[in-house]
Amino acid sequence: MPSSILVVEDDAVARELLVEVLRRDGHTVRFAEDGEAALAAAAAEPPDVLVTDVRLDGMTGIELMQTLRERDPAMQAIVVTAFGSLETAVEAIHGGAFDYMSKPFSMDEVRRMVQRALQARQDAGGPALAPGEARRTIVGRSEAMTRVFTSIARVANQTVSILIQGETGTGKELVARAVHDAGGRASGPYVAVNCPSLPEGLLESELFGHMRGSFTGATGDRTGLFEAAEGGTLLLDEIGDMPLGVQSKLLRVLESNEVRRVGSTVARRVDVRVLAATNCDLVRAVARGTFREDLLYRLNAVTIAVPALRERPEDIPLLVTHFLEKLAADGVRVPSKISDTALRALHTYPWPGNVRELAHVIERAVALARGPHIEAEDLPSVVRHGGERRGDGAVGTLRSLEDVERAHILSVLKSVGGARGRAASILGVDRKTLYRKLRRYGLDGTSADAPAAASGEREASDPERRP
Repeated sequence: MPSSILVVEDDAVARELLVEVLRRDGHTVRFAEDGEAALAAAAAEPPDVLVTDVRLDGMTGIELMQTLRERDPAMQAIVVTAFGSLETAVEAIHGGAFDYMSKPFSMDEVRRMVQRALQARQDAGGPALAPGEARRTIVGRSEAMTRVFTSIARVANQTVSILIQGETGTGKELVARAVHDAGGRASGPYVAVNCPSLPEGLLESELFGHMRGSFTGATGDRTGLFEAAEGGTLLLDEIGDMPLGVQSKLLRVLESNEVRRVGSTVARRVDVRVLAATNCDLVRAVARGTFREDLLYRLNAVTIAVPALRERPEDIPLLVTHFLEKLAADGVRVPSKISDTALRALHTYPWPGNVRELAHVIERAVALARGPHIEAEDLPSVVRHGGERRGDGAVGTLRSLEDVERAHILSVLKSVGGARGRAASILGVDRKTLYRKLRRYGLDGTSADAPAAASGEREASDPERRP
């Protein structure tokens, strides 16, 4: 396998380390500290792989890559930056880079990436995506978010279905919107539907449309969301809660690219990029019989896993700054700084509600702050104590999001004497959604009286009896 590598890095220490490690692996390695020197080195010996920093004197690393790829389209490029962002990842990948990574990185990671790039060179080149622009910002510079940025850039112009997985509040819809904005369908419509927010009959009509008179209340023909998203993207949010009856009809649409409105015998062809998002483990849902296995295979041709906030705590300062800037842009008077003590508390807390919860905590802290800085006392008690529960005998206990939701539903049922209609209203969901959650957590047999609810709550707090 050819192994001529050109390293372009203006940081002497990083440059020497890269050269030493790659030479140790048997590659012929040349190096330069700026774009002009790199062009001269490449003219003398064209590289198989370019490893370049983004920020260079003169031309940028991406401009250097594009110039060299014009000379040799099969050359592979790995773009490196200390300032990772979705925009940089999209620009690099769309510009023709084989891959993208942010500093700091491990030498093992570099070696693996170079080997893959050399294999791509041998196989006649890596991905070449059409130019595009991601118009929405996802905040993060961590390694976990860099992987998300790279995935978005790679799949933006593909036609396969994408499954976006992540806990509630991690930003799955932002990722979906970024996929749309970064690809060739950016000029088309972007349509999103929250699957569990609609009853089964209404969800089917919402997705596929209906004809006048097809059911009570259908006073006219209606275009469904698949047709509304023609030429663009349709996001099926929280698809894990989609009723089985609608799942089978969705599968037919995905396989045939045709929709049939409720009450119609005519199929209409559609050109729609389908994205699906979920906070559920769909493999477990298939095992429980609540999700179709064939639909799962059809949806997850590509999976983008959005990390939980506790998996990328190094992004918390960036997110805090982002939320403060958003509040300031909305005309809110915000403190100029967050104290080190408050920031340490934010790092320690496990964030079961993820980025969405952090946004609410910062908004609350801004409202409560009495001085020029956000202090630890401006944060909620549970955040200050690192997620520990005080005064209830469960100090330091961390539970899964499903356990928290199950216990909260039981608590609300108990407070309203088991009245499920009132409980659904307090929880902010419709009755059907509440009933689905009760079935999911094995609570559909829970009695409507308060004592039974209390008994269920005790059961939820006992780890030996948890289902």
